[in-house]
Amino acid sequence: MATVDLRRAHDDDLPVLWALFQAAVHRLTSAHYTAAQQVAWAPAGAPPAAWLARVRANAPWVARRSETIVGFADLQADGRVDMFFVAPEAAGTGVGRALMQRLIAQANDRGLVAMHADVSLTAEPFFRHFGFRVIARHTVIRRGVSLRNARMALSLGTS
Repeated sequence: MATVDLRRAHDDDLPVLWALFQAAVHRLTSAHYTAAQQVAWAPAGAPPAAWLARVRANAPWVARRSETIVGFADLQADGRVDMFFVAPEAAGTGVGRALMQRLIAQANDRGLVAMHADVSLTAEPFFRHFGFRVIARHTVIRRGVSLRNARMALSLGTS
């Protein structure tokens, strides 16, 4: 398996990140979310302007294998992980691990004491593997459709 190369996202990556986001939601979450919920979460068509602006502002890390983008994730200044997605064909191959390790290292470098994320039910076991704990359960509304998720947190730098 090719190694995972991490770099910051560029504007010309945005269409690929949108397609990866849609594929991840529609192909990886069906055990926890209905088709209607998936469509509300990741609608078909061109990326909305607000989504593009959010990704630009988030400055995510992009994971690549053999020059192909296979995942992306970000860490905000307050320790929040806003977006974390891996391409379906790369799920379980170490891409998510490489991204999470980068985010945790970044958080430690910044001297953060914790990280947190609103995590899909599908992603909960992955985040738990890295030491995140559920601190609250939520129902969010996307395009008039309810989706359940979990607020998870990870304590850092405690010794």
